Amino acid sequence: MFLNTSVEVLFTAIEAAIIAQVLKFLGYLVTHKTINFKILTTTGGMPSSHSAGVVSLATVVGLICGFDSVEFAIATGFAMVVMYDAAGLRRAAGKTAACLNKMMEEFYEGKPLDPQRKLKELLGHTPFEVFVGALLGIAIALLNHYILF
Repeated sequence: MFLNTSVEVLFTAIEAAIIAQVLKFLGYLVTHKTINFKILTTTGGMPSSHSAGVVSLATVVGLICGFDSVEFAIATGFAMVVMYDAAGLRRAAGKTAACLNKMMEEFYEGKPLDPQRKLKELLGHTPFEVFVGALLGIAIALLNHYILF
């Protein structure tokens, strides 16, 4: 019914990002033995939901329009920029936040800081997290295109 339509493209991209976030939530639950619903809305971590979303979008566009189409080239360029940002710029910002937080703790010499004031450190992804997110995106796009739609 929605095969080869914009509905398939949007659904696949959003679904891939949501599945990646749910996998992060489940991973946190398994490793920390506690439920943390904030994981569902935060950036960073394994797998990259940004990568999963944009790579699934590019993959399904390639499946629908052809891997030699202008639409696929645009979607792939978009995916590359998003993944570069996730692994590069946002990761560097996260490392900077970690350094500043450590400096503030040392500055106050053990006095408790308001945790609300700490900078968010998990902003970006390692290249491996981006790669796994990209693989997840491809898998979801193929599953949706050939099985669901």
